[in-house]
Amino acid sequence: MARVSAGARLHVGFQNLSLAHERLYGGVGVTLAEPRVTVRAAPADEVDCADPLAAEYARRSCDVLDVPGVAVTVEESLPRHVGLGSGTQLALAVLAAVARAHDRDPQVREHAPALGRGGRSGVGVAGFEAGGFVVDAGHPTERFTTDRPADGEWTVPPVLARHAVPDDWRFVVALPDTAAGRSGDDEDASMRSVVERADPAIADEVATLLVRRLLPAVAAGRLEAFGTALGEFGRLNGAWYADEQGGVYRPPAGDIVEQLGDARAVHGVGQSSWGPAVYGVTDAGRADEARTAARTALDGAGVDGDVFVARADDRGARVE
Repeated sequence: MARVSAGARLHVGFQNLSLAHERLYGGVGVTLAEPRVTVRAAPADEVDCADPLAAEYARRSCDVLDVPGVAVTVEESLPRHVGLGSGTQLALAVLAAVARAHDRDPQVREHAPALGRGGRSGVGVAGFEAGGFVVDAGHPTERFTTDRPADGEWTVPPVLARHAVPDDWRFVVALPDTAAGRSGDDEDASMRSVVERADPAIADEVATLLVRRLLPAVAAGRLEAFGTALGEFGRLNGAWYADEQGGVYRPPAGDIVEQLGDARAVHGVGQSSWGPAVYGVTDAGRADEARTAARTALDGAGVDGDVFVARADDRGARVE
């Protein structure tokens, strides 16, 4: 039997969404220690799993690993389509559990495309492998254009930079009770529209911000500088998505970002992926204050929701 547990991830944004540049996408994000997805697997003659999505990933995993079957149980799951990377982390956790149950090497980076993962951002795969704050190199623009290739016909983008996040840093996350973020065919259509219209000049601003401010701040452990740069990175990305999501941040994330950004305990407020998750950067000593500020921001936006505070995960997935 094998048991695999992986943390959620925040997706801060992409380095480029314009077809005018040589590389497309290039994800930036951070792995969280909590919440987590945890799956258990044991060898079997066929696929046996009560969770429909996990069962699909189990079937694909058995195919790519050339094993007969597996019994999979999902012990913990991430909220789906809220900006925490639930799909990729579940897929890779199932893949790794199936492989280990059959005494195989999971080779998650190699097999992720066959499970439909890593087709745009490589942050989820890199976070599963080793955690931390991750920047990936993106995909060659001539291969992806406005559509990604069919599942299995790409390679997960290589890691361009990875840094451990200081132990005392925390991420406060507000999850408003509102419509889920985009996924599947809806996400593909939205991304196609964004890429077709993306302003290439924004990518130049993003590149400068990443190299001169964001990466140096995390490398040097400068929380406030990191948070400020992270928030600006998200705002620049939001300009690409404004027509598709109804603003730089999708409603009601914009109201939550604005109010949480005024909190003294919080830096670097932004929207993760398509949302509705909103994050901010704080430290262990101000975690309670940041949590209260996030709840106040939800109230101010007129929505119910959940709030949690988590440290970064600098280890990646746990395989037992």
